[in-house]
Amino acid sequence: MSRPRFYDPDGTRYGIPTFPWKLAPPGYATRRQLRTDGLRPGGQDAIQIMWYSNRRRPSGAPPVLRVAYLYRRDLALPVRPMTSARAVALGKAMAARRTCPECRTDAGYCIPTSLGMCVTCAFPPEEQHAA
Repeated sequence: MSRPRFYDPDGTRYGIPTFPWKLAPPGYATRRQLRTDGLRPGGQDAIQIMWYSNRRRPSGAPPVLRVAYLYRRDLALPVRPMTSARAVALGKAMAARRTCPECRTDAGYCIPTSLGMCVTCAFPPEEQHAA
């Protein structure tokens, strides 16, 4: 029997231990899974799972290679608590993301990076009625 694709537990082929989809050893979790448990990786080395995905590919295009990194739960550390200084910095950063660089007003939502300005500045009402 041949071994499964992407099976490299010692990391000789891919550089880090690699496993196929759904064959990772128990006791590992993604960053998002650790975060829901109030944990963070804490500087430990990761392992990866690899698989081919057919999602978001045009018809006739080859499958997309996907990778997810996993960390040991027993070595994970607790998430650092939010300090008042970090909360202030986060508030300023979010305010900057909501401020339109054209009209300098708070749009009430994060400005889309694809537009670079609020929707009202990107699509003025005069242009919308003229079409």
